[in-house]
Amino acid sequence: MRRDRLQRSMLAMVAFSLVLVFSVGGTAAAEKDTLVVGMELAYPPFEMTDTSGKPAGVSVDLAHELGKALGRKVVIENSAFDGLIPALKTGKIDLIISSMTATEERARSIDFSDPYLSTGLCLLVNKTAPINGIRDLDLPGRTVAVKKGTTGHSFAARNIKRARLLVLDKESAAVLEVVQGKADAFIYDQMSTYQNWQRNQATTRALLVPFQKESWAVGVRKGNDALKMKVNAFLKEFRAKGGFERLGDRYLKEQKDAFKKLGYPFYL
Repeated sequence: MRRDRLQRSMLAMVAFSLVLVFSVGGTAAAEKDTLVVGMELAYPPFEMTDTSGKPAGVSVDLAHELGKALGRKVVIENSAFDGLIPALKTGKIDLIISSMTATEERARSIDFSDPYLSTGLCLLVNKTAPINGIRDLDLPGRTVAVKKGTTGHSFAARNIKRARLLVLDKESAAVLEVVQGKADAFIYDQMSTYQNWQRNQATTRALLVPFQKESWAVGVRKGNDALKMKVNAFLKEFRAKGGFERLGDRYLKEQKDAFKKLGYPFYL
């Protein structure tokens, strides 16, 4: 009797172990089949939500095209911009595709793919402010708005010493400060500055020539070289097949045409 009980107990333990192994294996397979992409859905037309609240925009389409190329289902994880790198480092997300500039400082924490878009920092200024370039900003009595965690924020922290620096969580809040004359200028990228100027032509001016050129890239966790190589291969093929041109025509045709008229380069 004892031997039978012992055998039944051992068989039960083996069965439980097999269930556990297959369960863990199935979870690992499911995780491997999913690509979690982090972005802040507050930067149209690159990262935003559509009328039904679903993720949309250039970066969302790019993420799904990447997922197709890798044979993995894409899950978009909406996160505040300054929380994206911590989320990538801790494994909460697999990649960052969020109009993120590849900088030396960020590259100390994460890896980056090859660049996929060239842009630059420029200025949205209040229409009455006596500002014609970046050199006019750093003076006593001036107020400069930046969005927290952006390269505009980093630039201002390094270079703005005499003016007041106003660090805000949202792009819209920084624009409003300029519109209302509470800030003299907002440091941000070319395309967003153009859009914000178009929406507020009565109260703002756009100085669209970049004073600092930048490139956007996909953020990859350090050590994940296999995924980085796959992302780079995808970006190269996607560009060669006209993928970025199609995204530009779909989401940014007005900007492309306007930049051409103004004589400014437009890279996507």
